[in-house]
Amino acid sequence: MSLNAFFSQLSTLNSQLFRIFAPKMMTEDEKYMSRCLQLAKHGEFTTAPNPMVGAVIVHQGRIVGEGWHRLYGGPHAEVNAVRSVRPEDEHLLPESTIYVSLEPCSHWGKTPPCAELLVEKGFRRVVVGCLDPNEKVSGRGIRRLQEAGAEVVVGVLEKECRWLNRKFITFHTLHRPYITLKWAESADGFIDRRRQSAADGPAVRFSTPWTQMLVHRLRANHEAILVGHRTWELDQPSLTTRFWPGKNPKRIVLSRGESLIPPVQSLLVEGGAQTLQAYIDADLWDEAYIERSTLLLKDGVKAPEMKTDPKGRPIHVNFT
Repeated sequence: MSLNAFFSQLSTLNSQLFRIFAPKMMTEDEKYMSRCLQLAKHGEFTTAPNPMVGAVIVHQGRIVGEGWHRLYGGPHAEVNAVRSVRPEDEHLLPESTIYVSLEPCSHWGKTPPCAELLVEKGFRRVVVGCLDPNEKVSGRGIRRLQEAGAEVVVGVLEKECRWLNRKFITFHTLHRPYITLKWAESADGFIDRRRQSAADGPAVRFSTPWTQMLVHRLRANHEAILVGHRTWELDQPSLTTRFWPGKNPKRIVLSRGESLIPPVQSLLVEGGAQTLQAYIDADLWDEAYIERSTLLLKDGVKAPEMKTDPKGRPIHVNFT
């Protein structure tokens, strides 16, 4: 079976399950936007630095087309959704609502502007999850649709849509990468035994095969991965995604005096302790993953100190 055939069958099955199990308390717009988010997640490891986007076309309560942005540089979600409509249903498009989890683009990039496609197809109602913060779009897609006479609804499941593309949104609003911290520690709060050089042997391993796979999945979700020069000298880590299918992130070694903010869209900081603490002390992070082992070291290199976060940023703790 070809990859396209597999995705087509998967999408059909998910669509059928969605119609059966969609939450009953949702409004119609929320229900179909939820489906957009399901579709968008299929592009989790293949769309960066573009956002993940899903699109659903609905005519009188029936999904007649859907799609998602599958690959960076490839057709956007709206294009794939329109292409999925059966030829005998194409005449329904002007009477249909198209749901899109992110504002349709209005500029020429690697692909034509999606807002123009929706105007061309005659959609009279467009429901958008959240605005695109990219300065090349940033409301222009909405205005183009409104100028063409379409009713545009913005902000349906906005929180969920923004969370899905938090890396993309952070980069375009704060002009820095979305920064994720990750480390593993013993039950008594150490990340390693004390070592002076590589001759002292390898670092203590806290990960299980399961948590190691999760870490590599996390790496595949970031464009770059960073360690301090001390960790690089001691361990020469490969920093790859060998236990998870996905693109290897760009490797960065932080030297003394260098900026903590490299020019990339998402950054995973894996340590060591001084490097991680530098990001915490500078309040320069957005999400954290801590792997906590049952192993006791009793002495060694202390784990970074992270107090309760008043900003409510997500801190995920896995116990091994």
